[in-house]
Amino acid sequence: MKKGSILLLWVLASVAAFAQSENGKEFQPSGKVLLNVFSNFNTSFSNGTNASAFALDRVYFGYQYHFSENLTGKLNLDIGNPESGKLEMVAYIKNAYVEYSNQRLSAFFGLISTTQFKVQEGFWGYRYIEKSFQDAYKLGSSADLGLSIAYEFTDWLSADGIIVNGEGYKKVQADNDFRAGAGVTLTPIKGLILRGYFDAMSSVNAQTTLATFAGYKNKVFSLGAEYNQQQNVGKVGGRTLSGVSAYATVKPVKNIQVFARFDQLGSNPMEGASENWNISNDGSLIMAGIEYQPVKGVKLAPNYRLWSSADGQTPARHQIFLNLELKL
Repeated sequence: MKKGSILLLWVLASVAAFAQSENGKEFQPSGKVLLNVFSNFNTSFSNGTNASAFALDRVYFGYQYHFSENLTGKLNLDIGNPESGKLEMVAYIKNAYVEYSNQRLSAFFGLISTTQFKVQEGFWGYRYIEKSFQDAYKLGSSADLGLSIAYEFTDWLSADGIIVNGEGYKKVQADNDFRAGAGVTLTPIKGLILRGYFDAMSSVNAQTTLATFAGYKNKVFSLGAEYNQQQNVGKVGGRTLSGVSAYATVKPVKNIQVFARFDQLGSNPMEGASENWNISNDGSLIMAGIEYQPVKGVKLAPNYRLWSSADGQTPARHQIFLNLELKL
């Protein structure tokens, strides 16, 4: 399917020169290079020991091309470190899709961005510092092979649907199970966003995911909160993950933002077990920092993080980060 998506981009490119706008004027196809770099320096303190390191977390490199006023193609590579501590960088195709859009309808086909936590990630706004809740704790992938459609019914109501392989963009389809989901987004007043989303995997022990979000944003501050729950995690019956994430941003002066976030992740005990099945990864995160943007395309963010494990035995982990984003 990846090869098919890339081939489709080339086919569309061959006819792009003949595209015209709706008012009869000739449309001029255009494209741009995409580059986004996430890097950091970090120091960790835990149980009397500490470790420091420079890290290149991720590089996104790609190209976006507008074939016509309604048709766009995107190819994006994700170059990152798949396992923390491994001295290697691995490249994946993150996106390879065609998008059709008009005033109210948009459709994506190929290796597309998923819709499960796209709104939450955009509202959080600090992806180069930390992933949003569902992405960070592996309740879903940010991209997958499939099709998604979104329609804006009114200025305050939109809905979207998606069907994907379910394995994410780093794996090929391994079975006949698909992941299908639907979401509704409300913006009843300026700055307020409400969203609900649900998806399910087609299998014997169907994995289901529920995500709810509420956020308010204006020129000075933003507040957001989400609740997430996944049942039959990994298509194993009886396993549940759930948690909340709350985040806030204040803009005291131009080019500076102060942000904070709190996460709480928990699982359930399996039948006959005394501990939660995911106890080694359950816990809470507290994060706070400052973002400074000296020029367009460059962001620096010193921040502090505290991870407290739910098992009651693992020592708390304190971390100090200096995160950097470069973006074209």
